[in-house]
Amino acid sequence: MTLLSIAGLLAADALPTGAPELNPKAQMMQTVGMMVIMLVAFYFILIRPQNQQRKKQEEMIKALKKGDKVVTSSGILATVVSVKERSVSIRSDETKLEVLKSAITQVVQDFDKADTAPATAPSRS
Repeated sequence: MTLLSIAGLLAADALPTGAPELNPKAQMMQTVGMMVIMLVAFYFILIRPQNQQRKKQEEMIKALKKGDKVVTSSGILATVVSVKERSVSIRSDETKLEVLKSAITQVVQDFDKADTAPATAPSRS
C-alpha cells in the first residue's frame, strides 16, 4: 500500500455516509444575512446614540449666552462672560478663563444641581 492510498482510505472514512449535501449558496446567504444583522445592531447600539449625543452637545454650545452657568469638562463651575466664535470667556469666583466651546459639557440652572456623571456616559433616567 502506498501513502496516497492510505490517505484516500482515511479521507473516505472521515466522511459520514448519510450526510446531506451542503448548498454553497444557502451558506453564503446565511453568512451575508448574519453580517447584515450585525451591522444593523452595531448601528443602533453604538453609532446612532453617539450621533444623537453629539447633536445635543452642538445645540447646547450654539445656545450659549452671557450669564449662563456652565460646567466644563475639567469640572470648573463658572458663569459665561462672553461668547466668541470658537471660545467662551467664563468667570469662576475671582478667576476669568477663556476655554474652547467644546470644553463646555453642561449648562445648569444652579451649580448645586450640576450632573456629576461624565459627559460621555448616557444618563440613566
